[in-house]
Amino acid sequence: MSNKNKAQLREEARQEALARQQKQVQRDRRNRILVFGGLGLAIAALVAVAAFILINEGAKKNVEDIPLAEVTDVPSTALESGGIPVGADLVAGTENEGAPVVDEYLDYMCPVCGQFEQVNGADVETMVTSGDATVVFHPVSILDRASKNTEYSTRAASAAYWVADRAPEAFFAFNEALFANQPEEDTPGLDDEAIADLAEGAGAPADVAAGIADGTARATFGQYVYSLTNDATADESLMNANGGFGTPTILVDGERFEGWNQPGGLLTAVQGGEPAAEEEPAEEEAAEG
Repeated sequence: MSNKNKAQLREEARQEALARQQKQVQRDRRNRILVFGGLGLAIAALVAVAAFILINEGAKKNVEDIPLAEVTDVPSTALESGGIPVGADLVAGTENEGAPVVDEYLDYMCPVCGQFEQVNGADVETMVTSGDATVVFHPVSILDRASKNTEYSTRAASAAYWVADRAPEAFFAFNEALFANQPEEDTPGLDDEAIADLAEGAGAPADVAAGIADGTARATFGQYVYSLTNDATADESLMNANGGFGTPTILVDGERFEGWNQPGGLLTAVQGGEPAAEEEPAEEEAAEG
């Protein structure tokens, strides 16, 4: 039998009730923190997604579905039909008068274009410096989808046109450097500062390289890249045997040349000799869509 009187029992009951109330208050506070914390994370995630969408939509809004002929920001060294010609002095905007014309449609993310450069890079320089051909470079962007939303193909091509416009004497070496440092597909590729470093290493002045690093090159010539790419993918004369456009696409005096994967084959064709027996060409990187 308890020795406690009624007053003591009432006090103990009151204390127990107060303790239960305090615990409930703490539980309610903790639940509110968890709920609002979760809402905060969800809101932050939504903001991040929205920012990502806006950034990508903003990039898309920087270009319009217009033909190349209507683009206003055009590299000063580009041909009216598109592309950057290079003649004997290896300077963008020059031509070897009367010589055959070799057109190269390339994407700086395209591994098959990298193979073309490995097989033919030295021969291309030989045919140009010897006056045997004018080579017209057409950097395009069909592989932006393969650079984890960084638009590497567009950024690299824009940088190439920027150098062709602002430092034409460095264009040929810069094109080589982009392939010598080519990123793999399904990676973000090089960032703008790394591309700028390649341009400066190829002989572009520091202020020209700075325009690549800060995004000015992309803003200036992104539309040119976009429209040139669209025109190329719609040009029936550039279609492969499957009826599509891919890179690399090589033309010799306007005719598709498929034997570029044979060492010396392109040089021989340009110089008017008999090319070596053709093997099956490497599979082109096809245009998206």
